[in-house]
Amino acid sequence: MRKILTYGTYDVLHRGHINLLRRAKERGDYLIVGISTDEFNAIKGKKSYYDYETRKEMLEAIKYVDEVIPECTWDQKPGDIAKYGADEVVMGSDWEGNEKFEALRQYCDVYYLPRTEGISSTQIKSELHLMDDKAGV
Repeated sequence: MRKILTYGTYDVLHRGHINLLRRAKERGDYLIVGISTDEFNAIKGKKSYYDYETRKEMLEAIKYVDEVIPECTWDQKPGDIAKYGADEVVMGSDWEGNEKFEALRQYCDVYYLPRTEGISSTQIKSELHLMDDKAGV
């Protein structure tokens, strides 16, 4: 059984996330998704609309996802690879070349998937803010 591991915040879940999860699952037999906890997001300077438990529940409902685990720190990834027996870490291409993921090559394969064009959480949040501004909210 080939196990794939990926990480993300998965706030404002959208089709780009679904595409990434589908393509990640196609690379193996079992997909584990690490999602940033609320506390870890705070360390990263991020705030999610949905709390960790809600994001976890949404991801667990996606047919490509076999298991969801908490991501609490940047440094936990080697331990996760060992604990869950991951054969490969898959991330979006926006992380390609990032030291945090390139360093994982000593533990398993690392593969970057192209992002889905025309969609991102940042874009959605920006457009929602513009709509609020125009509506006077």
